[in-house]
Amino acid sequence: MSMIRDLRAVVRPSRVSLRKDGGTYDTTRSPAATTAVVDCAVYRDGRRIETGTPLSPHEAVRLVRRDGGFVWIGLHEPTEAEFSGIAREFGLHPLAVEDAVQAHQRPKLERYDDSLFTVFKTIHYVEHDQLDANSEVVESGEVMCFTGRDFFITVRHGGQGSLRALRHRLQDDPELLAKGPSAVLHAIADHVVDGYIAVADAVQDDIDEVETDVFSPGRKGAPRGSDAGRIYQLKREVLEFKRAVSPLLRPMQLLSERPMRLIDPDIQKYFRDVADHLARVQEQVLGFDELLNSILQANLAQASVAQNEDMRKITSWAAIIAVPTMVCGVYGMNFDHMPELHWRYGYPVILGFTVMVCLGIHRTLKRNGWL
Repeated sequence: MSMIRDLRAVVRPSRVSLRKDGGTYDTTRSPAATTAVVDCAVYRDGRRIETGTPLSPHEAVRLVRRDGGFVWIGLHEPTEAEFSGIAREFGLHPLAVEDAVQAHQRPKLERYDDSLFTVFKTIHYVEHDQLDANSEVVESGEVMCFTGRDFFITVRHGGQGSLRALRHRLQDDPELLAKGPSAVLHAIADHVVDGYIAVADAVQDDIDEVETDVFSPGRKGAPRGSDAGRIYQLKREVLEFKRAVSPLLRPMQLLSERPMRLIDPDIQKYFRDVADHLARVQEQVLGFDELLNSILQANLAQASVAQNEDMRKITSWAAIIAVPTMVCGVYGMNFDHMPELHWRYGYPVILGFTVMVCLGIHRTLKRNGWL
């Protein structure tokens, strides 16, 4: 129990790095690999059993059934043919197997006879030098987990969300791994939710940047309407984030509140902490959506005000230009009997009168804020 109290210290270092060189989001399956199995290991009394050569899933199952312990198999984007043998070996439900192979599932927790099937969506923040209307902010992947009495199987989809570093950290704490597959399930859930927290902080920075730009007076160099495109793109990315976070809240609550025979009671307590952090992230994401709606409305209102100001300026100059247009139109009719037509000072008087009237209109409009 003393090491269980340090459980968070084991999984917390798995917080996702948002730097490109952080090494967290590596694809562990080589493109030239002939199998989807990333790693296969047997753990007994919390320690990895070293055999000298890589274990196949079939060999790992034989060791577990002969000497006890549990097997942890990690796969990356397996095909139906690659996964079918493992599914038969562990008696996995066909519906869960289909979901694991096809991917694109919403986060969920499903209970079958002898196993739990859990789906997590991993979220990765995409670094960008400048946020624009075409910037990709978040990238999603999936981790499916099969939890049994003596096995734990992870199926990853997407090029990010590697569990290699997490596996190594768990192996450094034998007392924790001795709790069995449920300890691994908690570590992965905590790892995924920590990733959400890191991404939420980064998205908050992007939203703050957009908000500052929208409300910065006299910002030059940005074409009209560019902010609306950036805001809309952020709303799309936040929507993808919300699809990963919101559906996962109910499964985490079930794991933390409802007794399950496949979940160690000592481990179940720590799912409450994961659920609490997930609820906080959900509140942040919902707040992002509302804040972006407010920023978008403010941006549209600013655009409307700017258009009204443009129309007032155009109207004001049209009113000023109408005076000389009218005078020139009257004196351009070439009638013989017109006032001051043959007077020596008629031209400068009419010209001066026109200028004075235009200046008076300009001053009046300027005083009223139209120019």
